[in-house]
This record gives sequence, C-alpha cells and structure tokens, in this order.
Amino acid sequence: MLHSGRWRSAARTDPGKVRSRNEDAYLECPEQGIWAVADGMGGHLGGDMASQLVVANLAELPIHGDIDERSRAVRQCLRWTNRRLSQELTVTAENPLGIMGSTVVVLLLEGKRAACIWAGDSRCYLWRDRQLYQLSKDHSLRQQLIDEHQASIEEADAHPAAKALTRAVGASHELTLEILELDIHCGDTFLLCSDGLYQDLGGKALGDAMSLASPSRALEHLFAGVLSGRARDNLTAVVIRK
Repeated sequence: MLHSGRWRSAARTDPGKVRSRNEDAYLECPEQGIWAVADGMGGHLGGDMASQLVVANLAELPIHGDIDERSRAVRQCLRWTNRRLSQELTVTAENPLGIMGSTVVVLLLEGKRAACIWAGDSRCYLWRDRQLYQLSKDHSLRQQLIDEHQASIEEADAHPAAKALTRAVGASHELTLEILELDIHCGDTFLLCSDGLYQDLGGKALGDAMSLASPSRALEHLFAGVLSGRARDNLTAVVIRK
C-alpha cells in the first residue's frame, strides 16, 4: 500500500530565455508515489503534444498493486503511447512533418523500493550521504560514442550530433525502455530533470541544490542557477525527498 504524505516533492518548468514554446511536461503525484519528466523532441512541431500525451497517460494509471506491478503498467503505458505517437498521430495540421516524440523518465517509490524507467536523455539523479549519483544513462549519440569507445568524453561532447537521441517515445515503432531498481535509504533525495536543466549545471551545483533542506528550496536553487545563465532550452525539474 502507498502511504500518503510519505514523500515530499516540488516541480517546476520554464521555457528558458531562447525558446518561445515549452515542449517539456512533468507529473508530480507524491500521494501515489509516481513522478515523471518528459521533453518533447526539440524543433519538432509536435514536441509539446508528445510530452503532454506521455504525462497525461501516466497520470491515468491505476495506483493499486505493488511496485513490480506498477512498473509493468508504466512500461505498458509508455509502449502504448509510443505506438500511438508513431502511428496514429503521424500527420496533423499542426504537425505536417509527422514527427512527434518525447524523452521520458519516471520514478516510482513505494516503501523501501524505488524504480526508475526511462528512454532518452532526461535524467534521474540520487543524492545520498552527500554524494551525487546519476541513476539513468542517456540514450544519446554522445553516450553511445563513449560506450562503444569510439570517442573520448571531450570528442563526444564536440560531435555535431552529440545531442541526437537514440531512443525516445514516438521515435520508432518499438520502444525499448531501461529500468533501474534500488532500495531507498533514509534521507535520499531524487531529481528528475530535462537536459535544459543539467546541461548548464555541473555536478557540484546539482549536489549543492539537492543538499538543501526542502524540495522547494532545492528547486529554487536549481532554476536560479540556470536562469542566471544562457538558459538556451526549456528546463524542467522535480525534486523528491523521503
């Protein structure tokens, strides 16, 4: 069973300083133990529709069952959304190119267990015992080049297509999701965020924010850090604390 009030969270999104449209979306349901961030594929006319559809479908999932059942339901929901985006919603008046896609990162928390499910480069971080851990691994060309030892981190960062996604909801007929399960420790703080947030903040800035007393203060610190700079992309974050 889920215990209401067990988790505290805060969520925020901002278009940033360059883009007129916000293609990010988030889900914040602490009573139900589910949170998510989705980032519509940048530059594509259907990006905001895709991210909103991902979040809306996740919000409608039933909350009964244990975390294993709920994890399966999340994956089934995202695969169904992927089929809908890649097939049914291909061409509309607003999206004549027929391209609609979104990253997604979902966090489920129940009792002493956590499950992170994702596709794309929106991330899940964990702050534990004054250490920052990146739980998710980007599905991007940059990460693929590094993993396959085709480039150093510096070379991969400099690649002109470094940010190109290798997985996203709606990007192909079959969606492959990645899952990480872990035990929760007292004092754990989680951060879900789009690339518009983390690309302008280093690990120290993320950790400094997540060490603050409350999710809302952490969120204020994160957004102040990005919005004081160039803020080239939409930025979204959800901070969750046990």
